[in-house]
Amino acid sequence: MNDFSIQVATVNGSGSQSSNTVLMRSIFQMGIPVSGKNLFPSNIAGLPTWFTIRANKDGWIARRKEIDFLIAMNAETAREDVMNLDPNRVVVYEETLKLNQYRKDLTFFPVPFAKLATEIISDSRLRKLLANMIYVGVVGELLEIDPAEMEVALTKQFKGKAKAVALNKTALEVGRKYAKENFDKTTVPYKTQRMNATKDKIIIDGNSAAALGCMFGGVTVATWYPITPSSSLCESLADYMKDYRIEKDGKASFAIVQAEDELAAIGMAIGAGWAGARSMTSTAGPGISLMQEFIGLAYYAEIPVVIFDITRVGPSTGLPTRTQQSDILSLVYCSHGDTKHIVLLPASVSECFSMAYQAFDLTERFQTPIFVMSDLDLGMNNWMSDPFEYPKIKFDRGKVLSAEDLKKLGSFKRYGDVDGDGIPYRTLPGTNHPAASYFTRGSGHNDRAVYSERPDDYKNNMDRLNKKYDTARQEVPQPEIDNAKGATAGLLAFGTTHFAIIESLDQLKREYNMPVSYYRLRAVPFTNDLIEFFEKHDRVYIVEQNRDGQMEMLVKLELPANLVGKIRSIRHYSGIPIDARFVTDELVAAEKGERQ
Repeated sequence: MNDFSIQVATVNGSGSQSSNTVLMRSIFQMGIPVSGKNLFPSNIAGLPTWFTIRANKDGWIARRKEIDFLIAMNAETAREDVMNLDPNRVVVYEETLKLNQYRKDLTFFPVPFAKLATEIISDSRLRKLLANMIYVGVVGELLEIDPAEMEVALTKQFKGKAKAVALNKTALEVGRKYAKENFDKTTVPYKTQRMNATKDKIIIDGNSAAALGCMFGGVTVATWYPITPSSSLCESLADYMKDYRIEKDGKASFAIVQAEDELAAIGMAIGAGWAGARSMTSTAGPGISLMQEFIGLAYYAEIPVVIFDITRVGPSTGLPTRTQQSDILSLVYCSHGDTKHIVLLPASVSECFSMAYQAFDLTERFQTPIFVMSDLDLGMNNWMSDPFEYPKIKFDRGKVLSAEDLKKLGSFKRYGDVDGDGIPYRTLPGTNHPAASYFTRGSGHNDRAVYSERPDDYKNNMDRLNKKYDTARQEVPQPEIDNAKGATAGLLAFGTTHFAIIESLDQLKREYNMPVSYYRLRAVPFTNDLIEFFEKHDRVYIVEQNRDGQMEMLVKLELPANLVGKIRSIRHYSGIPIDARFVTDELVAAEKGERQ
């Protein structure tokens, strides 16, 4: 009861997204924790796509590897989809596919979707769309999803489109009626039952949450170039800003510019940050590669800018619609020369929101690019969450000198370390004082921003930038640490891996009576807590979604030599979101000495 996974196998471009959203929201509205993940191809239309819905009474919302309930609508993959199921699972399928010939250990429900859709409407294009809503009705009947909640979800999905609402309601009812009259739903081992675990919760994707966070963080300039999976961040931001940031005279108080390429996007964002705007861009790994030279300029000239990297599978074009955590090193050391960047690592949609607005304070406080690294799984998929908290802290514009300040001081050193924290003072263009101006350059300069190739000036600058990075250790979002009583082993992870980790910790405790501690990184640079965590445990497993163990490399650089030997690694890099069972099996095998 209230514990199952549904996989809908369709064709990209067939319009199944609305149907899947209605199905997921119907379960959510019954108070049952739920999550949805879209596995889609990197083309416009015509290739296989899968949407998985996980319902779990205990609130686990990470990917679940096993599929309980398959809706097979794609003839190309149907046989393979069926063959991949574990025994005793359920299959709803287009009856002409005759999938029941392949397995005897599954429960099959053949449905004449095409025929039923034809009875509703003659338009061939709309028939395909309605067939999707018919399977929602069939599944709703078999899983005993409240019809009233399905109708509410459907009406919400097609809000403002009366004809679409009426037509899809008919399709929904046709599906329900067919299942009721032709199937024995008591043979389905999965059911829904109303509970109260989603009260006051919301469902939102990470990119929309980040866009909201940017708006609350006071962004005024966003420049971007489209790339999956980051495009929806700036698209959502544009919608929110049009709703809430238009002045009474009808003029926009912001600028959102789709640039001609990534170089132009980051260049404009840096220019706006230099001029005093709260500016940002969003991109994915290939975009970061193209932006590197400009990012180095912003680092060395000390210009605030927020850069969202919604990571996908590389290298090169890679698998652009699959997820991975493989940009860590390229962000921390982005650009040439000795550069080290601050990277925020949200794990949830809530943190996508909060870290987005925190990033704008950090970038101005430290006068340096701030990266926010999310991933496709977090950015584009739907996640259940508590409502976001309204930010209560005023904007921190950092060390900005006004004309009044300069009048008192008489002059200032743009790149001087007055306070001993490595962070200089700056002025903004237009500050009405003779001492306000300085020359911004990416070439060598002294503390007064005067061109210099003197070795001591260069070294002083680089040492101060390093000191600024160290200062940031206590200002970035701090890690969350759970030291389990009696634990000799710990898990260290970051980002969306978090949801698989917390479920795995529960599995390890229930199934193996194995207490394991958890250290969740929320930012780079690391804090001193990292060393303390390693000192407390005999082994620490670093869990990450990339092949080379990129976070492991960073951690090794920070640890004293006597602690490096405690590092163990669990890596998942198929492009599919990591699941709890994978973490549990890998850790248990390693603890038993069955793997290195």
